[in-house]
Amino acid sequence: MEKKKILFVCLGNICRSPSAEAVLKGMAQKAGIADQLEIDSAGLSDFHAGEQADKRMQEHAIKRGYHLTSISRPVNPMKDFDYFDMIIGMDDQNIRELERLAEGSSAISRIFKMTDFCHDCNKDEVPDPYYGGDEGFELVLDLLEQACQGLIDFLKSNP
Repeated sequence: MEKKKILFVCLGNICRSPSAEAVLKGMAQKAGIADQLEIDSAGLSDFHAGEQADKRMQEHAIKRGYHLTSISRPVNPMKDFDYFDMIIGMDDQNIRELERLAEGSSAISRIFKMTDFCHDCNKDEVPDPYYGGDEGFELVLDLLEQACQGLIDFLKSNP
């Protein structure tokens, strides 16, 4: 069976998308489907290219058992839009930019918003925690855990 390839995208690829990558990897491992997935993350900006995830995000993730190991990289529409089966943005701005970049290509049908997979989220996007405090990082992880569970359910019912 061919692996389902998933790319998570946020603005800088140092908070939300690397966290989504780590959360999905961890949850997929527990669900027994990790070998069926290829998971990556990228940013719409190259401002943090080559950097590790934000230290604050790493600290909050570690408390929940997630290790953010990815290195920030920008989205490459020429490669990523052809390669990945699902491209998942964190907020409405990310979605608009991804759709703009994918305009005229079949990739537009593979763009999703993270909270679309939430069963019980009280937010319609995953907010950027970068300029906030601890509660913002915790909220991001809460939303990602809910959305990743929904994504796993979606993947199991749509192999």
